[in-house]
Amino acid sequence: MTEDEIFAEFRAAGALLDGHFILSSGLHSALYLQCARVLANPLIAARLASALVATLPRDLRSSIDVVVSPAMGGIIAGHEMARALGVKAFFLERPTGTFELRRGFALEAGQKVLMMEDVVTTGLSSKEAIAAIIAAGAEVVAAGAIVDRSSGAADLGVPFHALLKLEVPTYPADALPPELVAIPAVKPGSRVIDGGTV
Repeated sequence: MTEDEIFAEFRAAGALLDGHFILSSGLHSALYLQCARVLANPLIAARLASALVATLPRDLRSSIDVVVSPAMGGIIAGHEMARALGVKAFFLERPTGTFELRRGFALEAGQKVLMMEDVVTTGLSSKEAIAAIIAAGAEVVAAGAIVDRSSGAADLGVPFHALLKLEVPTYPADALPPELVAIPAVKPGSRVIDGGTV
């Protein structure tokens, strides 16, 4: 898929939003990609995952034993990547604030894992997910995402592959440009930060 085709899928799904948003990182942005909206269509989700798999080096594709994703946002993206790769999909949860495998999911020592997200902004949750996978005994051979919002700055400690690289400025709460100050902030995600969801 070309970048224009990917953006067209997001626009058609109403997943490309303009306004003032607080991201899961706590940073503010004038643009928000609501991946859940575009991934809600199984055919589109499968198409996006297949397009990302096609960009992975052949030796990496053949080495992956399982795809592991952080809940909630990464679950569908991870499931579709696993389907495209022909492997199992597990997900991590934060019942006490720290990622862990539950629901009978278990990784075997030495298993090669692709850690898959829907969107990566700062890479913080991705690094936490990777640490949990390593703690469970597996080897993270790469990370993937439908969208890289980090402008290429996220260093996850493993090769990182994204279908779409999006360069959108983000701002800390105490350094907002006037155009964002003038718009009420919305927290569209699902992660709780300071009592609100982001």
